[in-house]
Amino acid sequence: MNHELQGRAAHVAAIRERAEAEMKAMEIDHAFIDRLVETFYGRVLAHPELGPVFDARLAGRWPEHMAKMKSFWSSVAFRSGAYGGKPVQAHLGVANITPGLFPQWLELFAATLDDIAPNGEAKAWFMATAERIAKSLTLSLFYNPALDDPARKPV
Repeated sequence: MNHELQGRAAHVAAIRERAEAEMKAMEIDHAFIDRLVETFYGRVLAHPELGPVFDARLAGRWPEHMAKMKSFWSSVAFRSGAYGGKPVQAHLGVANITPGLFPQWLELFAATLDDIAPNGEAKAWFMATAERIAKSLTLSLFYNPALDDPARKPV
């Protein structure tokens, strides 16, 4: 059993090393993650549709949310395991959240990356990751399997 745990730890360490090397090659560091989160969420707050939804949910808790998002993106980019939250549960019951907000979120994220990403490779990596996150959240929050039931579809 101890040998298995050592092997697992070595595997996790190798994943983190590869992620760190990949990020370094794209000129991504923790300072970039901080800047990305701060710039993006500053724009979210100013956005006419996203801002009110986020601010209603996070009023008085923005510093904690910013720290959590920095931890989240750092964990995703560097495979650090720093984030231990539950994104789907965190978004359940958010007042006025709709599937239509996710494309706007992605557009704002892309515009932020256009302005601050160090290169096209970094932008592509972060956008692909954000798109997967948005798709996952959209499916988790809004998907209704009954809508896919062939017996319920009009002919």
